[in-house]
Amino acid sequence: MNIAGISKKVSVVLVHGAFVDGSGWQAVHAILSDQGYEVLVVQNPTLTLEGDVAATERVIGQARHPVVLVGHSYGGAVVTQAGDHPKVTAVVYLAAFVPDVGESIASLTAHPAEPGEATAPVMPPQDGFLMVDPERFPQAFGADVALEQTRFMAASQVPWGLGAVTAEITRTAWKTKPTHYLLALDDLMIPPRAQRQMASRAGARVVEIASSHAVMLSRPHEVATFIENAAKLVA
Repeated sequence: MNIAGISKKVSVVLVHGAFVDGSGWQAVHAILSDQGYEVLVVQNPTLTLEGDVAATERVIGQARHPVVLVGHSYGGAVVTQAGDHPKVTAVVYLAAFVPDVGESIASLTAHPAEPGEATAPVMPPQDGFLMVDPERFPQAFGADVALEQTRFMAASQVPWGLGAVTAEITRTAWKTKPTHYLLALDDLMIPPRAQRQMASRAGARVVEIASSHAVMLSRPHEVATFIENAAKLVA
């Protein structure tokens, strides 16, 4: 039940990243819903960027109010493009990629890691898909999340299509919409250095948090507060 007793006139649309599905948003969904927000969750196929943008735009179209669009990880590429939708009033990135026009996830990750910097344990492509090494998934994706949960996530991975990895962005919402970035300082999938560079380029309001890549699982209350602050700025 909505403990706030009122309905906020902002909708929140949550977009998951690669290798996982929308169930990772459960705690954040519950917190924001209890605060009176309409909260919608996109289930991206993660086969192609075009398909994921289309899935996100369908959910944006269903929202009752102006939308704060939130993307985690690869979901950052999706919301960068889908955020161009006229109903979107702000874009929120959580430990996410923030590509520019002409860039892809492949191009953003093509640069070699700096000395001492962790690299995501993604295995070589097989049959047109990428997967994270299941043995290394728990530590790399969510070292501060219960091991029982991350082991299951490793076993239930959603294959990430190369069509999504290599597709180039054609529209960038962060150039025209208020932009917010939650930077995960203990991220072993997307280096904090890279997160900081992308957020700075986008002119985002940045908040840093001591968290693994799975920030919505390990720090759901802080994530919900970050999203709510973005919503309040455009409400």
